[in-house]
Amino acid sequence: MFFDPEKFDARIWVSLAKSAGMKYITITSRHHDGFAMFDSKVSDWNIVARTPYKKDPLKMLAEECHRQGIKLFFYYSQLDWHNPDYYPRGATNWPNGRPDHGDWNAYLDTYMDGQLSELLTNYGPIGGIWFDGMWDKPDADWHLEKTYALIHRLQPAALIIPNHHQTPRPGEDVQTFERDLPGQNTAGFNTKYVSSQLPLESSDTLNESWGFNIGDSHYKSAAELERRLIRAAGNNSNLLMNIGPYPNGEIDPQFVTRLQALGEWLSKYGDSVYGTRGGPIPAGDWGVTTEKADKIYVHVLAWNAPLLALSPISNKVASAHFLIDNSAVEFTQKADGVILKLPPPQKPETDRAIVLTLGR
Repeated sequence: MFFDPEKFDARIWVSLAKSAGMKYITITSRHHDGFAMFDSKVSDWNIVARTPYKKDPLKMLAEECHRQGIKLFFYYSQLDWHNPDYYPRGATNWPNGRPDHGDWNAYLDTYMDGQLSELLTNYGPIGGIWFDGMWDKPDADWHLEKTYALIHRLQPAALIIPNHHQTPRPGEDVQTFERDLPGQNTAGFNTKYVSSQLPLESSDTLNESWGFNIGDSHYKSAAELERRLIRAAGNNSNLLMNIGPYPNGEIDPQFVTRLQALGEWLSKYGDSVYGTRGGPIPAGDWGVTTEKADKIYVHVLAWNAPLLALSPISNKVASAHFLIDNSAVEFTQKADGVILKLPPPQKPETDRAIVLTLGR
């Protein structure tokens, strides 16, 4: 491998995230290989002690996030392919020279909680911890009550987001769905249970890989990113979109152009996404709805007919207009639903967002 992030620039990374319209960043502090991307004193298996770079990129990123005013979350893998105390092994076990014994309690209570304590005390206020890897040993005792209490004691406002693909457990603050919209399970491993009490998040990746992959050129288009964001919002969910930077610390220009295009789209359509909840009209192949205050946003993503029939809305619709230019949209409202009269879609229009203003 040729990992040496000598060209990493936290200012460029954070500025790109903000220009893309992001409201928070989730950065990998440690992945399944157990290698810490921060200056951990719990183990020297980390970027400062074991690479020519010898710097702590998370410290620089945290400082820049605080400077630019964007929340920072730390991804942390509970699964560890390096530490011998991660024992018994889980579903991803592979022969890499580790001994066939270990102290599971020491791994959780001393090693993992020790590193989490470092992340929660050395980097200023953070948004939360995004856990991954519990699916490797879904029936194990992960000492969650102890770990979650530690996080909330050190940073009471930090959110715990567990990517365990299961029904949320006590102490967890967000339910996340990997490569899926809430409740759909097209990936085959997510729960179909959707919490009505917790905020929701949907995660995906901009190409097909979670990390850098020199052979992966299957980039999602800007239009596809827009559609995924809209459908996530229409399903009451945030969207967490992953990119895998180059080993030298730079970000692939293919990622940059697409994220900047998404930011440009949000500068025009952001009112229909930011601060909204999933709308009252069921999602369909045609699109989704979002809502905020006295407005319902109808996101028409795939509909070529001149009339779009929506299910009934309990409040009276006072007016309808396109978000992009405020031009009026003809509509009729009856007890059995609302019908919108639509002009033909214009290329390369991703979303014909229509604002329904409700009467008081």
